[in-house]
Amino acid sequence: MALLTAMVPLGIAFGAIHALTPGHGKTILASYVAGSGHGLARSIGVATLLAATHVVSAVVLALAGAPLLARTLAGAGRADAIEAASRGLIAVIGLWLLLRAIRGSRHLHGEGPAVAVAAGLVPCPLTLFAMVYAISRGIPEAGLVFAAAMLVGIGITLAAVATLTVLARDRVVAFLARHGASVTLAARWLDGIAGFLLILLGVAAFL
Repeated sequence: MALLTAMVPLGIAFGAIHALTPGHGKTILASYVAGSGHGLARSIGVATLLAATHVVSAVVLALAGAPLLARTLAGAGRADAIEAASRGLIAVIGLWLLLRAIRGSRHLHGEGPAVAVAAGLVPCPLTLFAMVYAISRGIPEAGLVFAAAMLVGIGITLAAVATLTVLARDRVVAFLARHGASVTLAARWLDGIAGFLLILLGVAAFL
C-alpha cells in the first residue's frame, strides 16, 4: 500500500513532464482553442478529455494484451521473458514514433470532444510501457495507479496549455500562423530521432 501511495506523486510528475515532450496533442489543442473562441472552462474540459483518451487507450491496450503476455511468461524463464517483452515494447514504440515522424500528423477538425478523442486516441507510450511491465510482474494494480497518476499529470500540462491559449488567444493565433509549420517540422524531427534511438535500444538486446 505504501508503494502504491508513493507512486501517485511520481506518476503525476512523470505525466506532467512527459506531456511537455513532442506529441500529446498540444499543437492540435492550442490550434482548436485559439480558433474556437470557447471560454476557459470548456477549453480545459477538452484538454482533460484529450489526456483521458491518451492514457485510457494505453491501459485498454495493455489489459487486452495481458493474456498473450501471460502465455509468453509461462513458456519461458520469467526474468528473460520480462526483459524480452520490455525490450520488444521499446522497439515497437520507437517504430511507431519513427513512422509518425515520416508520415506526419493529420490536421483534425471538428467540435471539442471529437477533436480531443481523435488527438488522444494514440496510446501514451510511457503509460503503455508501465502497464505492460506491471502486468508482467504480476502487479497490474500498480500499473493502474501509475496510469491514473499519469493522467492527472498529463491533464495538468494540457490544461495549462489550454489556459495560456485562452489568455493569449490573439498572440497564439498569430504565432501559429507564422511558425506553425516550423513547430510541426521540429516535432517530427524529434519524434524521428527518439524513435530511431528507441529501436536501436530495443533491438540491440536481441543481437
